[in-house]
Amino acid sequence: MFQVLLVIYLLAALGVIGLVLIQQGKGADMGASFGSGASNTVFGASGSGNFLTRMTALCATVFFVISLVLGNMSTHKPESDWVDPSQGQVIQQAGDAVSDIPAESGDEIPQ
Repeated sequence: MFQVLLVIYLLAALGVIGLVLIQQGKGADMGASFGSGASNTVFGASGSGNFLTRMTALCATVFFVISLVLGNMSTHKPESDWVDPSQGQVIQQAGDAVSDIPAESGDEIPQ
């Protein structure tokens, strides 16, 4: 489930990036009004603004919702992955680790 949501999350992020890059700025229609070419006749007379805006909002909503779900899932993982020291695991004490280090000549390690 986590991997499926992660793939959808990645696709939504790429969708938002792509849709934002495709959209024109608000000042881009000024050139079309002065006769510098056809103004987005592929999407109809109203242009692509409405379609691209709605798709961007949809992808952004999916992105934020899945972000919250993935964050919630990652904080509520089962605790069985962690080692429980009360189960009889031997823990090496700091004093044992110091005695394993070879001493240089003339240096004494305080015990």
